[in-house]
This record gives sequence, C-alpha cells and structure tokens, in this order.
Amino acid sequence: MRQLIVNADDLGLTAGVNRAIQETHVSGVVTSATLMASGAAFEDAIEVARAAPGLSVGCHVVLVDGTPVSDPGAIRTLLANRSAFPGRFYSRVSAVAARAVFGRLDHDQLVSEIVAQIRKIEAAGVKVTHLDTHKHTHIFPQILRAVVKAAKICGVAAIRNPFVPVTAMRARQFAGRPEMWKRYGQVRMLRSFASQFREKMKRAGLATPDGIVGVIETGSFDGSLLRQALANLPDGTWELVCHPGYDDADLRAAHTRLIESRDEERRLLTSPELRQVLDEHGIRVINYREFAEGGR
Repeated sequence: MRQLIVNADDLGLTAGVNRAIQETHVSGVVTSATLMASGAAFEDAIEVARAAPGLSVGCHVVLVDGTPVSDPGAIRTLLANRSAFPGRFYSRVSAVAARAVFGRLDHDQLVSEIVAQIRKIEAAGVKVTHLDTHKHTHIFPQILRAVVKAAKICGVAAIRNPFVPVTAMRARQFAGRPEMWKRYGQVRMLRSFASQFREKMKRAGLATPDGIVGVIETGSFDGSLLRQALANLPDGTWELVCHPGYDDADLRAAHTRLIESRDEERRLLTSPELRQVLDEHGIRVINYREFAEGGR
C-alpha cells in the first residue's frame, strides 16, 4: 500500500503563500502544512489554520535564513555575527551545516529556540501535529537531536523524514535538466545520515514517514516531474514536499529563491490531472495527524 502526505511548507511567509496553501487544501490535494513561527504573515496564517480543521498544521522550524522567536541574547551560538543585521540566523545552509558538524551550536540553545517556535504556534490556539525544518537542517545529527528533544518536551508525535528514496534518485530522470544536477548530488551525498535518522526516530518513539519526494525538484516542478515522482513511489508512507504560493509583491520582497515556481505548484496541486494520477497509481492521500495516530 502507498500513502502520501502532501505538506506545504512556508505557511506564514506571506499572505499570498497562506492563501495558496488554503486553496490547495480546500480545492486540491494538500493535507498538511508547516507554519513559520517568525514569518511575516504569522497572524494571517493562524487564521487560515483555524479555518481549516482538516489541515494538519506543524511547525516549520527556522534555524537558517530568518529571525528567532527567542531573545537573541539567549541563543548567541545560533546567530550570525553581522552588525548590519543583528539577531538573525545565518543566511546560508552551508554555514549552519558547518557549525552543526563541528558541534558549534549549543544544544540547549537549539532546544530552547525550537520549543519557543512550537509554543508560539500553540499559544495562538493551533495544535502542532508535526515538525520539519526550513531547508531541511535536521538532516544534520546535532540539529536532529535538538528537534527530537523539543518534540518530546512539547508532545509533538511526528517529524519529517528528510531523505529521498533511492527509487526517486535515478540520474536519468533529470536528463536535460541541468538546474537540478547540483541538488541531485547534494541529496545523494546527504543520504549518508539516513540510517542515523531512522535509528534516532525508533529510539525516541516518534512517527516519521518512509521519506520525502519533491526535494530535488523544488523550484522546477512541472506536471511531468510530478507524475514521475508519484509513479516511482515505493510501498509505504511518503511525504510530498511542496511550496504553493502567489507571485506577488510580498513574495518578491521576501528572502526566497522560490518565486514563479510557487504559482506553478499552486496550479499543479489543484489540477484534476493530479488527482487522476494519484487514483491511477492507487496512492491514498492522508495528513500528518492521521499518520501520527496510526496511519502508518
């Protein structure tokens, strides 16, 4: 049996992103979303979440390219040393990865900030059903340990599995698409952390899908790539990572590389053709709440 959680990242980034996530849930196949606690459109996102009881809402933990919820003075090891932009996380994943690999991020500070982000969402009246991280930083073991501890502290039952299945990583799938080759190589390399991740989830007693699809294709998704990803889906429960939105002034002012692609994903996720592909391949769409409660 194949099950698919369709999770929209970046809820709270802009009002247009929030509206697109709401539309792709009501009129499309999005079942879950992860909310940025420090997003510019946080309050609007809370209203969207409250109005959609069938949408499973998680916390999109931001530890890179954003601002913290905590007092910056209490989490100094997580922040970039930039006098022009004080109190911000590092802007590049590579900088965070290097600090995580060499143990330069204080564990207690990581846990404190992650807990603060979760609790900000729940204080607004939205139950957090799952966790993932902006730009998948919990691939790195030091950050994963903190995410797991924060999940246990806050009673969150599920965490995204950030690793792509081998069946979705055949190089020939991306022939003629050189813009994805670099990301393909990065994803293959980072699979070295996959076994540690699975063992950590098992020991912690936390629910996690079998993996994700859509990461290599982020920013380049079209109907052909989406059909290909779904056709290659193995048995099990998987997560399709998506980023629907509206290409508007707010999005262009936000610090994101995903602009035009969000419009394309919004159209794909509400298309009758996508529902047909899911039906043809016998893929059951569920949300994170169902999964955590026994949908595995």
